[in-house]
Amino acid sequence: MTSARFFPPTIILRHRKENLKKCSLRGLEKRDDLIFLTYPKDSLPPMDGYIVLDINGPPLSDRDRGCGLFIIDATWRYAAVMAKKAPLLPARSLPRNYRTVYPRRQNDCPFPGFGLASVEALYLAYAILQRDTSGILDGYYWKEEFLRSTGLFREYEK
Repeated sequence: MTSARFFPPTIILRHRKENLKKCSLRGLEKRDDLIFLTYPKDSLPPMDGYIVLDINGPPLSDRDRGCGLFIIDATWRYAAVMAKKAPLLPARSLPRNYRTVYPRRQNDCPFPGFGLASVEALYLAYAILQRDTSGILDGYYWKEEFLRSTGLFREYEK
C-alpha cells in the first residue's frame, strides 16, 4: 500500500446529529489522512482535486488515485440534504458487488444492500486507490464478517 502522505487527506463531513455510539467511523478521528468536519457548523476547505463517494457515480478506479476523497457521513435522510449543499464534485461509486454487513435498521435507506457503512466505504475506496488501509477496520465490530464477504480477508492478513 502507498503511504497516505502522498494524497490529499480524506474529508469526512459528519452530520451533527449523527449518533456517535453507532457511527462506524468512530475512533478514526486522530488519523493523519482523515479530516472530520461537522455539518452544518464547519466550513469546507477548498475542494479542488476532490471526488465525492456517491452511489450514483461511475466506478472509482485507478485513474482517481491522486484525488482527495470527500465522504458524507449521516443517515440517508440527512445525507441527501447535505449532498445538496455540498460543493459540486465529480462523483464516484464503489463496485456494486460489495454489500454491507452492518445491521441497518433504517426504513429510509433507498439501497439497503448497496449502501455501505461509512467505514466499509472508506476501507474499499482506500483499497481500490491503493492507499494504506491499516487500522481503518480495527474498531469495526463486523470487521471479519465484512472482510470475508468481500473476499479481502486474505489481503488484510498480509
